[in-house]
Amino acid sequence: MKLNFQFPTGSVKHWDTWIGAHEFAEIAVVAEASGFDIVSTTDHPFPSEEWLVGGGHHALDPFVALSFMAATTSRIRLLTFILVAGYRNPYTTAKSAASLDLLSGGRLIAGMGAGYQANEFDVLGASFDDRGPRFDEAIVAMQEAWTGEVIDREGPFFPAHGHRMLPRPAQRPGPPIWIGGNSKASVRRVAELADGWLPFEQSAAMSAITNTPALQIDQLAERIDQIRDMRRVLGRSADFEVCFTPTARRDSDETADAVAQQIGPLSEAGVTHISVESKTRSMDACLAEIELLGTRLAGVGTVG
Repeated sequence: MKLNFQFPTGSVKHWDTWIGAHEFAEIAVVAEASGFDIVSTTDHPFPSEEWLVGGGHHALDPFVALSFMAATTSRIRLLTFILVAGYRNPYTTAKSAASLDLLSGGRLIAGMGAGYQANEFDVLGASFDDRGPRFDEAIVAMQEAWTGEVIDREGPFFPAHGHRMLPRPAQRPGPPIWIGGNSKASVRRVAELADGWLPFEQSAAMSAITNTPALQIDQLAERIDQIRDMRRVLGRSADFEVCFTPTARRDSDETADAVAQQIGPLSEAGVTHISVESKTRSMDACLAEIELLGTRLAGVGTVG
């Protein structure tokens, strides 16, 4: 079992007071020293005020933020959690991903999702109604671009004739793609196109906010087995990564206790990574939480 630390999204709104005298990259440095395997940031370029008031949040640009983290570390992996595919042209996304992967020594994981904020799609000039099929084609387009070969492809959304993208990513054939979300479409993409799954524990109340189906820990094993079966039918390896995000807690001690108790059941279900969503209210508290989790969980098989 491995561990991902999610940069606290609540910090962005109050950045100046939250960060204090610290530097942003300290998060990754302390996470790496504490034995974490991954550090991650999310993606909301221009959210609507309506969504923010209803429980949404701001975000740093994920590629910029993860680049700062990469430059000060050597081992910890870098996860976009999650990058909304439809907000950008896939070739632009592929270039950013390839650059970060190459310059970080092959540490990027491209966590991606279809997105659900219609207002944010609209303001960015992106297409919302057909975001699903666009996402499917975007994954293939990115993977083809990462080959470094001259691309000649048709497709209703992203045709390319006589184009090449260099330099290639450090990872071959490219950075792993993990799909975020609990929906049937997300499960299908993990089976057909991707290398991993990023499910969230969701209550009915949170499901109404995120438009992602509710999911509880006791349902995970069945979903994971379903994906394995789908991959076998398609002739793909039944092995894939599962990075599960339990419900976040405000208190760091409660977080450590909860994660420690969940390791066994989640491992038995087929989960390979647990993702800790930080709710800390200052950089000092954030760094202390990372160190606490590293100390408390190293002995129970999660980090280190």
